[in-house]
Amino acid sequence: MDKKKQGRVDLDAGMPTLTAKQIFSIEFAFFGISMAFSLQTSQMSRICQTIGADPNSLGFFFIFPPLVGMLVQPILGQLSDRTWNRFGRRLPYLLFGAPICGVVLIMLPFSGSLGFGYGSIAAMTFAAFAICLMDLFSNVCMQPLRMLSGDMVNNEQKNAAWSWQQVFSNCGSILATILPFVLTVLGVSNVAKKGVVPHTVIWAYLVAAVVIVVTGLWTVFNVKEYNPEEYARYHQIDIEETKQKVSLFKLLKNAPRSFWEINLVQFFSWFGLMYLWTYCTGTLAKNIWHTTDAASAGYQAAGNWYGILTAVYSVAGIVWGLVYAKSKSSSRKKWYIFGLVAGAIGLGSMAFITSKSLSVVAMILFGIANFTINVLPYTLLTSSLNGKNEGAYLGLFNIGICMPQIAAALCSFLLFPLVGHQQTMMMFIAGIALLIAAVMVPAIHEGVSAEETH
Repeated sequence: MDKKKQGRVDLDAGMPTLTAKQIFSIEFAFFGISMAFSLQTSQMSRICQTIGADPNSLGFFFIFPPLVGMLVQPILGQLSDRTWNRFGRRLPYLLFGAPICGVVLIMLPFSGSLGFGYGSIAAMTFAAFAICLMDLFSNVCMQPLRMLSGDMVNNEQKNAAWSWQQVFSNCGSILATILPFVLTVLGVSNVAKKGVVPHTVIWAYLVAAVVIVVTGLWTVFNVKEYNPEEYARYHQIDIEETKQKVSLFKLLKNAPRSFWEINLVQFFSWFGLMYLWTYCTGTLAKNIWHTTDAASAGYQAAGNWYGILTAVYSVAGIVWGLVYAKSKSSSRKKWYIFGLVAGAIGLGSMAFITSKSLSVVAMILFGIANFTINVLPYTLLTSSLNGKNEGAYLGLFNIGICMPQIAAALCSFLLFPLVGHQQTMMMFIAGIALLIAAVMVPAIHEGVSAEETH
């Protein structure tokens, strides 16, 4: 490897210290991938209700993304751990996944334009199928890319790299979520006939499809992964260990202690996030626009405003990420606790907020939590991994993101009737979940490897 291009070698970490340009290239694809996920989280509830889904059934649609992720992420991690070819180790998945992701992304917003009929089984089935495909190929792009950061970034640069990853993710989220609002201002119709998704949303998805392809290919052609010999040397492991296939069950059995402890925190974190995605639009429509009719102009305006709020918390996350990037690795758990408490206040207060200005304040607080939830668990976990089977471990770790979403979706069928079918109170429950997560952070044992726990 050309060490002038790769940067100086950090002898303490055993891995090269990357240049700013290299970190930029590694993380840039997250800009496009985040657009796909942000449109899913900010517009999926709106789209499903627009084409005729009953609010009581929203949990059904929100089960599919985490279920797909839970099934494919460990497999992707294990496969990419053993993938070494001319394109690299993780990058081949992005090379082929990004173009396919761009195509399947645009299926969902057209689910109301194919003549299935408002609220019909065919419309609901097509929407569910589109959601599954979108999440499948978004994961094909995102998971190996996230593992690339673990492969190439040393411990001293992890805070900065994971922070910049989230900065790019938030920038993509901002663009994706403000597009319906901006397009409305520019004169694109934000209403359509009953059962049809407005053009503002359709065009937002089309733009995202282009961006995810462009940014994905940028990363593919501007990042050079370590070859097997370099990887083994930098991670200070036997090269033969990078070729051994270990069962996922055995990896779970030998997982570091922090793997399980962080996943417990993750359970309540993502439980809360699921209810934000599912019920925030309905909460805004009721509290601020005083409507529950998904076909009304007020409800569609609330959908646009939720997009703006998503941009608000993404901006807050960017600012917070720049602050966190300068933090010391020894203080990670304190940052984790603070972020989750801020998010608990933000989400819980949304149940009672009746003005746009206060909703902005609440989402700024949540933006700190959103950054925290998407960055701190990975920095804490990867400091306990030694480079062996890191992709598989990250894939297994992401089950801890998917399982709570599935649990939250299933629990919604019980909780939603218990709170009187009030979407506002589901937001309050989301705040409580984040507060429980914060209480559990001090129990995490960071940096304790699998070998030390077995």
